[in-house]
Amino acid sequence: MTEPHTRLTLSEVEAIAREAHAEQRDKAGRPYTEHLAAVAEGVRIRGGSDEQIAAAWLHDAVEDDALPARWLAEAALPQQVKDMVLAVTRRDGEDLRAYTRRILDTPGALLIKESDLAHNADPARLAVLEPATRTRLTEKYAQVRAMLGLTPGESTAEQSVQANTAKD
Repeated sequence: MTEPHTRLTLSEVEAIAREAHAEQRDKAGRPYTEHLAAVAEGVRIRGGSDEQIAAAWLHDAVEDDALPARWLAEAALPQQVKDMVLAVTRRDGEDLRAYTRRILDTPGALLIKESDLAHNADPARLAVLEPATRTRLTEKYAQVRAMLGLTPGESTAEQSVQANTAKD
């Protein structure tokens, strides 16, 4: 009889993500782990679950080849975490509509992508980039937000409260 796998804790997931991305830098030359921490914190402050926070730490791991897809498949994580990570993982040559549809169709994934977009589109982060890159990325992030139904400056939690208030 085999023993059941012990689930990775949130702090273990964070440590794995930090190690996997330790040598990476973002477009501005900053340690990539700063982005991961910001996305995870964004998910937390938006009311995300521990599973969503874990997925936020891992959101770019497979896409950036920091961790192989096989690692994720075999990791001692809830299936929901794996599903969210894979939902926000852009595939080579993938159509933007298919990508955003998968995010919308995967429970919990929208909050992770929302936090990712919020950090990526942070004016302070964008300000240090070349003007052409800044413009291209700003337009790309706005397009993805629109396709996901995210109103600029409004979180999914705020939209949910507004929708519930409108029903009352």
